[in-house]
Amino acid sequence: MIPKELVNPRRVRKINGSFAFIEHRFRGWIKYLSPEELLLYFFLVLAADEQGLSYYSPETIGSRLQLESDQYRQALKGLITRDLVAFQEPLFQVLSLPERRPA
Repeated sequence: MIPKELVNPRRVRKINGSFAFIEHRFRGWIKYLSPEELLLYFFLVLAADEQGLSYYSPETIGSRLQLESDQYRQALKGLITRDLVAFQEPLFQVLSLPERRPA
């Protein structure tokens, strides 16, 4: 089993239900994300543990989501740029939502 440490310990999300929790205010982010970014974000939320951590390989994620490697890389880059996800190979961390949405 892969040992897990938080990528960003200051931004551990809080679960108000089951692990696959999505904050209600996430709906404000939807118009800013591409379909591939949304798909990847939801996959990572569903795959994450109570701290938002998961470690699926890029190949597995791409295969399961039917994304080409370029689509996967662009989606991940977008989520990281928008401060929704942190990544330090091999770990992904779904972050608590930033206070502000992109302009």
